Amino acid sequence: MRCSIPFFILFLIVGCTQAPRPKSLAEETREIAKVFETREAITDRTLDSATIAGFLSRHPDSKGDSAAIFSFYKRRGYHYAWFVDDTLSHAAFGFASLVHGTDKAHPTVAALSERLRQLMEQPTRAGQPPCDSCGQDLELTLTAEFFHFANKEYGGMVGKDLRELDWFIPRTKKNYDRLLDSIAAGGMDLSAIEPLHPQYGKLKQRLRKYVMLDTLVRWDPLSLGDRKKLEPGDTAGVIPDIRQRLMVLGDLVTGMDTLVLHSMAYDSLLVQAVMRFQERHSLLPDGVIGTSVIRALNITPAQRVRTMLINMERLRWVPEAYAPDLILVNIPEYRMHIFEDGKEAWNMKVVVGNVATRTVIFSDTLTNIVFSPYWGVPQSIVKNEILPEIRKNPNYLAKKGMERIGGTDANPVIRQKPGRSNALGLVKFLFPNNYSIYFHDTPSKGGFARESRAFSHGCIRLSEPQRLAEYLLRNDTTWTTEKIKAAMNKGSETWVTLKEKRPVTIGYFTAWVGPDDRLYFCDDVYGHDEKLAAELFFDLTPTPAPLPTEPVVEVLN
Repeated sequence: MRCSIPFFILFLIVGCTQAPRPKSLAEETREIAKVFETREAITDRTLDSATIAGFLSRHPDSKGDSAAIFSFYKRRGYHYAWFVDDTLSHAAFGFASLVHGTDKAHPTVAALSERLRQLMEQPTRAGQPPCDSCGQDLELTLTAEFFHFANKEYGGMVGKDLRELDWFIPRTKKNYDRLLDSIAAGGMDLSAIEPLHPQYGKLKQRLRKYVMLDTLVRWDPLSLGDRKKLEPGDTAGVIPDIRQRLMVLGDLVTGMDTLVLHSMAYDSLLVQAVMRFQERHSLLPDGVIGTSVIRALNITPAQRVRTMLINMERLRWVPEAYAPDLILVNIPEYRMHIFEDGKEAWNMKVVVGNVATRTVIFSDTLTNIVFSPYWGVPQSIVKNEILPEIRKNPNYLAKKGMERIGGTDANPVIRQKPGRSNALGLVKFLFPNNYSIYFHDTPSKGGFARESRAFSHGCIRLSEPQRLAEYLLRNDTTWTTEKIKAAMNKGSETWVTLKEKRPVTIGYFTAWVGPDDRLYFCDDVYGHDEKLAAELFFDLTPTPAPLPTEPVVEVLN
């Protein structure tokens, strides 16, 4: 006897067994974001739908994105996206940096980059918080520009569709502990919100080790006692503890050597380990255990984990891959890295701006070398440093090889003539930008021997300027080493336009994995880590404080 199944029952069976519709990236991202959200909003400032509608009516070029913009603000309870109170957020500067680093050959991107630059300058021009209507307009303009940029053509810069990633511009602070547990344990698929930059995966891998150290290893503070330093051959009661800590961190590699854990002698094997540790922490690798080494050893695994997580968040606004021939300056590392075909070819020490005159984070293109340059003295230096000296000594300009070329007695235009005493040294490298920042030589070579090298007026001094000039001109047969030396010492200015332009990025990373596959850390010299942590995370774990440094007093540059 045949058994027939009623149609409505068959329909229910088939309907129940159909595979569920796959979630869109937007849905997946929002579900992940909700897991880590807290009740504390990034900012208390809010908009209303009427303000958004008014903005869109005044900017018809953004009407195509009107539904997405309304949806974006509705999801975040109409809280501002680009401000934390009266200050532009990390996301705002990250977005601007991403656009500035995009290929400017496309006229749309070049125009957007210029518009963003003008927008980002608005809050700082008056030196005070923006008015309500100004802030609203800037907030909505940044959102509109974000949606212009975040299409298939340019969203690929970070390997994600920026329109769908609420994670890029969070509405509330994240639960730091919950996020850390998920990343370290790998119990949740976070691929939808994770950057594709290779540094992210490398840091994530090392982060898990430090989470384990925080759980399993006591991290009692080490101390030199009454001693200021320990040198090779010294003995001290703290040596066994230092030896054990360097073993845990992976800097003490024994190989076939015999290791006596409890020996109080500062032996050659431990010296090598200390030097490896110093290299990884941007310290002078001299093998001397001083206050800076002890301080770095005392930074707990929990603090290192936080630093890594902050830098992983920072990578959200970095292009998926570096340009193959990039020149990268990492500000807190005080070092320039020169890449060739995607791999680091070499690097050199640099000096960056001090805390008061910080070097700006941005990207541009190196186009010119200037041998035997004049130095056009910035008006701030003229006002604050040179004019007081002239009042004390009328011959000050001649003594310093300077000359007045315009202006008034109260506000003169001054430049320094080419020569070995010139504040820019014998060569400078230009990547035209709105911050008046460039690379240059310096007559003050002693500064490169310091561990902390943040004491310029904002420009970046190079320890090996001639080597960089030779490298950039290596494929130009008209510029031999001898000709470069002659031009540097000529005493009259010579401009060279590079046939091969080089992308330049001035970045800020306090944790990264080097080409030798080792984990590196450096001090948060400008306090950017602390600010980003306070903006993004809801927790009270302190970030490592930068090492106190002796002030450097300089009259010029």
